[in-house]
Amino acid sequence: MRENKVCTRKMGRLFVVNLEGKIYSCKHCKTHLAVYEDIISKSFHCRHGKAYLFNKVVNVSMGENEDRMMMTGLHTVADIFCVGCGSIVGWRYEMAHEKSQKYKEGKSVLERFKISGPDGSNYWISHGTHVGGSDADDA
Repeated sequence: MRENKVCTRKMGRLFVVNLEGKIYSCKHCKTHLAVYEDIISKSFHCRHGKAYLFNKVVNVSMGENEDRMMMTGLHTVADIFCVGCGSIVGWRYEMAHEKSQKYKEGKSVLERFKISGPDGSNYWISHGTHVGGSDADDA
């Protein structure tokens, strides 16, 4: 059975959710972040290369909302941070300003460079990495 809840804090203690199955975790501290089954798209790109759009992520805290101009238009997003080590691991779409991008609202992007894959592999930046905006080329 797969657990998929947001981490909680009770009386100053942080409770981290452990996931089962094919897990994506923080590259630095191995905190569980998402499961393979929750991937919506693998066609996203960021400054460091590939990124995946997930339906759900866990064990993250959110930064402040801000408007960012991305390849697919203006979006209100919030950076997301690993609760285990504080590393930025991606961003969450809070609002899409264009009708065709509304499907992204409430979804999160994890940068492949910042996470370990289900098999323990890490993604390394290649010399041909796309260095434009941070959004999908074609979702």
